Amino acid sequence: MYRDNSLIPTEALRLAALGLLAESPRIYAELARDVRRFVSRLSGPSLELLVPSLELLRFEGLVEPADKKDQGETSVVRLTAEGEEALKTLLRANVRPQVNDFNKLVMALKLRFIEFLDREERLAQLDLLEDIHVAERNRLMDLQANDPDIAKGFLAPWIEMELAQAEARISWVQQMVQDAEKAA
Repeated sequence: MYRDNSLIPTEALRLAALGLLAESPRIYAELARDVRRFVSRLSGPSLELLVPSLELLRFEGLVEPADKKDQGETSVVRLTAEGEEALKTLLRANVRPQVNDFNKLVMALKLRFIEFLDREERLAQLDLLEDIHVAERNRLMDLQANDPDIAKGFLAPWIEMELAQAEARISWVQQMVQDAEKAA
């Protein structure tokens, strides 16, 4: 993890793999394909986001063959108890503001697998997302209010568009919090 407790690219891939396995055991090769497909659709092709060897997950004891006799590419793998804990640790990590595709990927992965956290942890993650969007809105409002060259070019309408998106994200997260609280 980075110093701010946010995920590095290999940890995002690990989150994707562990989250998929938490849903159900999968064939080793299919797991790699599913991780690669999800990641590339959210962030595009990237050398930084190549699917790491799933063997590392086995070596670390986070996944295991569903059938101890079957160890090949076609073997079905499942999450271990240590893998479940690693998944929850990754889900609880901080998220950086949405300034690039990687941070959007991390946010999407956390939202995709948030069900594996208990209610209080889910609400804490939603609060974290709201704080990120509020900070983003505040930065843009500060720029809008304090940049003497705001009217030059297309900066002002771009800031308005970004502010509208930040407001929409804040409202969306607040609705998710309300829905989560009602479900309890």
